[in-house]
Amino acid sequence: MKVSLKIMRGLLEHVRQDLKRPHSFAYERVGFLIASAAGTPRGILLTICDYQPVDDEDYERNESVGAEIGSDAMRKAVQAAYRPQRTLLHVHTHGGLGRPEFSSVDLISAEEFVPGFFYPVPKMPHGLLVLSDDDASGLYWQQPEQKPETISDFIIVGGPYTRNWRT
Repeated sequence: MKVSLKIMRGLLEHVRQDLKRPHSFAYERVGFLIASAAGTPRGILLTICDYQPVDDEDYERNESVGAEIGSDAMRKAVQAAYRPQRTLLHVHTHGGLGRPEFSSVDLISAEEFVPGFFYPVPKMPHGLLVLSDDDASGLYWQQPEQKPETISDFIIVGGPYTRNWRT
């Protein structure tokens, strides 16, 4: 199944800027994208409608990872996706240019926390997104017990139109 993700250019720029802000002890920032999901003849279209940064006080100290967030950050994100029911995508950046890849820590931690998004918001796909300065990679889960699949298409809307995020 093909999954496409669509976002307004201004919102994407806001997300990238927010994720570049320094934190007092975390090595990187994370946030959550909230999206509607619709079936299409070709698969699923995820349309990003909001971004929720993680509040400074919701980061936890952990020197072994770039950023660790606590249960308050997860609760706030799930609440934002609860009514109306929305897709929740954890997002962070690796910077640089070109298609970013998930680290082993990204993949291991996502397999632990993404299935938890299904308890309060069971009928929506959920996932993980990593940005570079000009591209993105994404994974989504249709159900918590299934293996993730790749988000295959990234679309930026708003002058100039861009497909697959190469800017």
